[in-house]
Amino acid sequence: MKKGIHPNYFPESQVTCACGNSWTTGSTRKAIRTEICYKCHPFYTGEQARIVDTEGQVDRFYRKLQARASFVDQKKARDNARTSLDRPLAELSLGTRPTDALAKAGVTTVGQVIALLEQGETAVLNVEGFGRKSLIDLKKTLRGLGYQLPAAADEVVA
Repeated sequence: MKKGIHPNYFPESQVTCACGNSWTTGSTRKAIRTEICYKCHPFYTGEQARIVDTEGQVDRFYRKLQARASFVDQKKARDNARTSLDRPLAELSLGTRPTDALAKAGVTTVGQVIALLEQGETAVLNVEGFGRKSLIDLKKTLRGLGYQLPAAADEVVA
């Protein structure tokens, strides 16, 4: 070993915790002070409610966690509102002629249109003033917004 390059070793170094616990160990420092030890650490004591917060890191983490939870809740609410069966047909931007034709037939919400589609394409095409092109646009718009169309709506009627 080279002489003069190694630090001094203290075999009886005193370690003192902020909780008052102390013990001896070997170290290159004569005295060691620590904030937390095995006697007061929440993991070892079972006090999971006690968390040592250094410079507000725990609070920042909980704020980020809360912000994420509120974002997810808002996104779910937006998605539910977007695919609500009570949504008016006027919001779908189908055009005035198809919207007016369905309104004259008493169909004003998406839920009513889907109920009509469950009877098949012919039920929708029997609405006066509502043609094949409008039906294609309606189904494309509903699928684009995330609505599940009934299987009867996929049957093509010649």
